[in-house]
Amino acid sequence: MKLHIILRIIYLPMILFIANFHDVYASPIPVEAPAYYVAEFQLTNPKTIKPYSQNVEKTFKPYSGRFIVRGSDIEVKEGFGAQGRLIIIKFDSLKKARDWYNSREYQKLIPIRQRSGNTRTYIVQGLPGKLSFE
Repeated sequence: MKLHIILRIIYLPMILFIANFHDVYASPIPVEAPAYYVAEFQLTNPKTIKPYSQNVEKTFKPYSGRFIVRGSDIEVKEGFGAQGRLIIIKFDSLKKARDWYNSREYQKLIPIRQRSGNTRTYIVQGLPGKLSFE
């Protein structure tokens, strides 16, 4: 009986110390990096773009997408600047960005955008913003 009590007194604090030490000094686990859909869009037919503009945001919100840049006030510093508008949509991950782009909802809108102007689009992976400790 006394041995049982002594073991509790000695080992319980050691176990708790090791558990806390692990939480404080655990290796960082990278958080998934965000991804960005980047588009340069030069409008050539203002009459046909409305259905795209009115519906595009509804297609990317379920995939964690949100506008970061949506404008035409571009200050070119070097080289050939974007013609028309520059659009950047941020996603929580590369997978979500790709899933959105390949989704049935967005694929229906692409021909509308293509008929309405000249576009160059990209999906790029960003850098992780922070590290997570687990």
